[in-house]
Amino acid sequence: MVSAAPLASPATLAFVESPVQLLNVLEWAYADAQRADAQRAAGPAATAPQDLTVVVLSPHDPMTRGQLRRMAELARDEGFAVRWEDARGGAGAPIKTIGGLRGPLRRAGRIVIGDPFSRYVQLLLTLTRAKDLVVVDDGTATMEFISQLAKGEPLVRWHRRGSKGPRDMVFAPVSATARRRLTPGAKRRVEVFSSMPVEPPAGVTITANDFAWTRARFGPPRLTGGTDLVGTSLVETGVVDLERYLEAVGSLARAHGATRYFAHRRESAEKLHRVSAEVGLEIVRPDLPLELIARRGPIGHTIVSFPSTVVHTLPLALVGTGVQVAVCDVDPAWLTRDASPRAQGFLSGVTGTARDVRRLGSGPQAGSPPPRDAAPPAAPGPPAAPVAAS
Repeated sequence: MVSAAPLASPATLAFVESPVQLLNVLEWAYADAQRADAQRAAGPAATAPQDLTVVVLSPHDPMTRGQLRRMAELARDEGFAVRWEDARGGAGAPIKTIGGLRGPLRRAGRIVIGDPFSRYVQLLLTLTRAKDLVVVDDGTATMEFISQLAKGEPLVRWHRRGSKGPRDMVFAPVSATARRRLTPGAKRRVEVFSSMPVEPPAGVTITANDFAWTRARFGPPRLTGGTDLVGTSLVETGVVDLERYLEAVGSLARAHGATRYFAHRRESAEKLHRVSAEVGLEIVRPDLPLELIARRGPIGHTIVSFPSTVVHTLPLALVGTGVQVAVCDVDPAWLTRDASPRAQGFLSGVTGTARDVRRLGSGPQAGSPPPRDAAPPAAPGPPAAPVAAS
């Protein structure tokens, strides 16, 4: 179980809402310790600093909560204090959570966050007096955050449309204050710890995340010699049409001989059932972020993904293992009518800036039926039951 001990004025507070954010907090702590050791130029091998407390602002989603609990166990194994907050556990939960964190927030000298777009995190940022702020990756959203910060724009997720509802208008002053907190100044240092290809705005320190902690703690993996597909939540976020997505998955599976499909934690059970029943892929529900799952293995010799965070992170986590990462572009015809006007450009940027990956385009068959003289695909067997990756 995760520790729920009260905070004792830690020097650093980290707020996370997803498993990937917590993984990147561990990567940042490892890199921070290595920097400290290098500055001392003496002493034993790098160890994580002991003045870091990780606060988990738990979401509702069961898959995300499960992965967060597993990541919290790893954080405790590294010697960190972890505080689990059921921050969304009812009408009074936010008030209780914020009230309990108000004192530690004001005393902390450094704040680490994983999602600057989170309204919860933005509200917490208005309460801190910390002069040292660190943003770790929350996936490809970091690229959009850096762009908006450099332009002085409001913090808005890339897949949201531009119109503002009543809640957006009410929250606007809080969001504006949070953005000011994330803007460096004479008395405020801002660091972005990222594996994404980002250009730092004036005054922001960019530190590269090369997944050194992951590579030091796990692997190298055993390779299966086959191909694995990586799922995405682009359908669930309203960006990509479900039927076009299923056609693309089927096309990729046939073209590359894939047999397993690693589900994104936010993919719906209904969609995964169709991937299993109609395409014939084994559904794997990872219990940890894919970077750790792949590093532990077994994993395919080739990993195929749509534009997502993993096309940037997996080549770093798997360097030297012989695994090849390939990315399939999202065809504009796959987008829904409700997709943000920025969606295609953002997804193209995610693919175009990925390093050490193989580009597949959008696939000659994706989104269209196979040629008439093509042999019909083999009938899929019974639906594979979702399993946890080992």
